[in-house]
Amino acid sequence: MDWLMKCFLDKGCNYPGAVCQDPRFVGGDGITFYFHGRKDQDFCLVSDKNLHINAHFIGKRNPKLKRDFTWVQSIGIMFDNHKILVAAKRTSTWDDNEDHLVLSFDDKPVSLSLPTNVGSKWDSHILPEVSISRTSNTNGILIDVSNNFRITANVVPITHKESKVHGYGITDEDCFAHLEVGFKFKNLSDAVDGVLGQTYRRNYESKIKVNDPMPVMGGAHKFRTSGIFDTNCAVSRFGKKDFNAKVGFAGKGRNSL
Repeated sequence: MDWLMKCFLDKGCNYPGAVCQDPRFVGGDGITFYFHGRKDQDFCLVSDKNLHINAHFIGKRNPKLKRDFTWVQSIGIMFDNHKILVAAKRTSTWDDNEDHLVLSFDDKPVSLSLPTNVGSKWDSHILPEVSISRTSNTNGILIDVSNNFRITANVVPITHKESKVHGYGITDEDCFAHLEVGFKFKNLSDAVDGVLGQTYRRNYESKIKVNDPMPVMGGAHKFRTSGIFDTNCAVSRFGKKDFNAKVGFAGKGRNSL
């Protein structure tokens, strides 16, 4: 079994590189935190010289709080001159047997073989080092880009039980299908930034109040970007190789968790 998938099955959302729930992150330093962002906006999760990952947040406004309830609906991955989109389809009634995944590579839809089967695999004819395979019959995939990254992504709904416990206010019109993802990075520099990416730097010092019931990372304005495939957030490093000369390279330990 793939290492990253084994972590996901064994530890759920409790290993470094995990992004789950509303959204709950586990940083490269092992510290757990929440980043709420804002609904219907895009935020940079990782930005490095040859890798940039944005997330599109969906959510609901809670009038009792000063923030939105949010979840990651899609991720846009950019590397070299290529891009991959992984998204959850909007749906009202959840069915485990129905595929709620949307995939594209360089703006062209990716179709994993039907009928759905675990292990079904798509390989890029343009870029042989890129593959996407199913980790479950529906709603689960593993993306592998050799010498760069591996990503697991699962589409899950907000259940009525979760909604009741947390006060999400989910209705039958939309179950807010969203992604739970896990990242393994193979070649990050020490200039990497982004909500998650910064936690992989050797010199990163977390300002998260770890003893809080819900430790939250702020600074949303730094990570906001204008679109799922835009790299114009304030902390963008994509394509800016000069940052590496100034800062050096990330330690092997956090790249190869």
